[in-house]
Amino acid sequence: MTLLPTLAEIEAARERIRGIAMRTPLVRLNVPEAPAEIYLKLESLQPIGSFKIRGAANAMGRLAPDELAQGVLTASAGNMAQGVAWCARARGIPCTVVAPETAPATKIAAIERLGGRVIKVPFERWWETFETRRYPGVEGTFIHAFDDPHVMAGNGTIGLEVLEDLPTVAAIVVPWGGGGLACGIAAAVRARRPECRVFAAEVETAAPLSAALAAGEPRAVAYQPSFVDGIGSKIVFASMLERARGLVEAALVATLDEVQAAVRLLAERNRVVAEGAGACPVACALSGGAGEGPIVCIVSGGNIDLDRFASLVASARP
Repeated sequence: MTLLPTLAEIEAARERIRGIAMRTPLVRLNVPEAPAEIYLKLESLQPIGSFKIRGAANAMGRLAPDELAQGVLTASAGNMAQGVAWCARARGIPCTVVAPETAPATKIAAIERLGGRVIKVPFERWWETFETRRYPGVEGTFIHAFDDPHVMAGNGTIGLEVLEDLPTVAAIVVPWGGGGLACGIAAAVRARRPECRVFAAEVETAAPLSAALAAGEPRAVAYQPSFVDGIGSKIVFASMLERARGLVEAALVATLDEVQAAVRLLAERNRVVAEGAGACPVACALSGGAGEGPIVCIVSGGNIDLDRFASLVASARP
């Protein structure tokens, strides 16, 4: 496979993950006063509460039995780990997850419910696992959360669904964590509707793509853990920046207050429970940065601790 998945590979991924990941609905954001016509792609309704099941299912579905015999290993703050653990459980193989110490308890509990073994480590050691694709003392095939064209092909199936459900879409706003979701969707969109713009959504406390695009190369940024735990890092992988160039129109950056307000808005107007990463594209679209629309925001996940969700909704500025 090339640096980016082709349309044929994304279409093949759709067949491979059929019956594992669901085709999620596309609904209008019930905010008539919004500055644009905004739609929500509800990946929060996936069996694991996140889009990550798509990439995990496609990457693991391509592996030979001998590659799966010793199990699988992944590095994740929670959602990719759930996707890998879900697929591993279905195959009856072990799954080990390297997670940062800041990972939410609700996501760790979900991984363990699926039979995954979690190793919690400091942020720097967690990020090193992404880079080395291994962890000392753990056997198994490494499933990368984003820097894998097969994972991106699985994610790209979201783009196919969006274009089929809303052929006139002018822009798609996608959360940027490692970049596998944005690049996968953008690869599908470029092949089917190149005039549609794809924007990356970041939060101000962890926005390395915005810094990298401005500098023309990866730049380390100050990283502040927050309730927006599903996206953000200290630096962009050079390989992901290379992919993003020419695919991603720009990186839109929301404040924590804006994301919190979007979490509340989604619950209040659409009765959608979204984690911070899933609400970030909505915050960016409401700021007007993605244009007038039609705009699709990828609500990437809904895996948020309910007590924290209640607190965010109660304290958010309307």
